[in-house]
Parts: sequence; C-alpha cells; structure tokens
Amino acid sequence: MLPGVYQATKKDGSVYYRSNITYRNKHISLGSFSTEAKAHEAYCVANHYLCGRRLFDDVLEEYISGEHSSAQEKKDSAYTLSFDKMVSLFNFRDHGMYVSNPIYLRNNYFSYYLSPTEELKFDIDDLFYYSQHKILRRQGHLFVNDYGMQVTILTRYGLKNYAVCDRDFTFANGDKTDLRYSNVVVINRYYGVTSYDKKGKTRYRVKIHINGNYTVGTYSTEEKAAIAYNKAVDLARKAGIDRNFNENYVDSLTPSEYADLYLKVKISGKYMQYLEDYKNRKG
Repeated sequence: MLPGVYQATKKDGSVYYRSNITYRNKHISLGSFSTEAKAHEAYCVANHYLCGRRLFDDVLEEYISGEHSSAQEKKDSAYTLSFDKMVSLFNFRDHGMYVSNPIYLRNNYFSYYLSPTEELKFDIDDLFYYSQHKILRRQGHLFVNDYGMQVTILTRYGLKNYAVCDRDFTFANGDKTDLRYSNVVVINRYYGVTSYDKKGKTRYRVKIHINGNYTVGTYSTEEKAAIAYNKAVDLARKAGIDRNFNENYVDSLTPSEYADLYLKVKISGKYMQYLEDYKNRKG
C-alpha cells in the first residue's frame, strides 16, 4: 500500500481505501476513497498542509477561487480532502487543537465555516459547545442536534425558536454572521410578545395565534407581557382549544412574584369574549 493508505472491505465484500495521517502523535482519519491513488493523494495533501508554512487564509482564498473550476481542474487539487477536514487540519497545525467541525481559532474569537464562503464568528466561550455540536441549516435556520432535539442556535442568546431578525433581535454592527454575544441585541425574547415605542416609552404588545392572531393586551414590562401570554394560553385550554401552545419561562422572577403578576395581569375583553363564544359554539 502507498503511504497513508489502508485497504478496507464493505459488508457486501467490495474493497475501498481509507486514508490516515499521524501528526503530533494524533492519528487523523482523512476519509474513504474508491481507489488507492485517491486515498494516497488525500494523504499527500494533508501532509502538505500540516508540514507547510502557508497561511490558512491564503489557502482558503485559493479554495474559494477553485470552487468555480471544472471537475477536471479539481482532479489533482486540494478538493481531494473535504473542506471541513482542511479547516480542521489547519486549526490543529496552527493552534494545537484538533476539532472535527470546521472551526478555526482567531484572536479572542473563533470562526465556524458553514462553507468556504460562509464564516460565522463566535465568542471563545462557545468553543467547547460548537466543537461538540455541528451546525446544520434548514429553510434558512441554523440549528444543532442537542439531546436528540433540533435546537436553533438562537436559543443560546435567550431567543425563542424561529425568532425573526429585526423583529425579535438584531445585530449591533449590522453583520449577521457575527454571533458574538456583544453583537446580538435581543428585542423580543418571549413567545407572543412584540415591543414597540410609544411617546418615548417601550411597551409590549401580546398576541396569540388561534385561527388568526388575537390581541391579548399591551403591558408596561416584558415580564408582564410574557405572563399575560401564558395566562392567555391557560384560558384557551380551559375553553377547550386543544393546541400545542409554546409557553414562556420567566426566569427573572421568583415563583411567588410570578404568581402575583399572573393574578393581577389583565386580559383583553375581546379575547375573553372570543373564548366564551368558542365554548358556546363547541357546547
């Protein structure tokens, strides 16, 4: 076998080739290939990265330019290795940390690459989490698989699933790829709650969706609004509306403070009438 290549057999008996490299006493798998030559080529490319002195950003720029090359032009290029593997190798070489996810450490933050041209920036505090959780994308939303559940990365900022940019949160410097905590400005963190300004004061409007949006009320604080939404959900269930409503968790209040506000918070008369009419129709 050529250097860095190991022959393997699939369950159906067919032969394929594994490529591996050892660097700083770490054994790194480079992938599976259909031919011995391709597996060896992957080993050579990895060795070139790890033992060379070229800067990561320079190689990244070439990689991006090469994305537009034809399949034939790519045949003997760095494309033998996956892009994620390339990032992992450079990070290991430059920073002594091997992470299987496409993470590259920077000064006081790190880059997570969704693709060669899509770089997300995170605080170092999140390094352990994203080294263990791969970021995926679905219908424009970024999420990770956490404890068997698909969780949007926005939850790490106290935002709800499928929060909307410029309505529920915004970016201080205008860069939507900069996900450092200081750059993510939370506007609305609770279900059903939307903030707005009235005569220089911030108010919080609550709506609940039941065959259309119904206004629950307008409140002076975000906590009151969140509790009002929860109360509207409870009232809907008591009226016989069987839906899988989300509920707000208000961790800034003690249980007694929450209960006190729950009793005092007022709900729109129109919403209460809608629930009464619903019960009468159902009955």
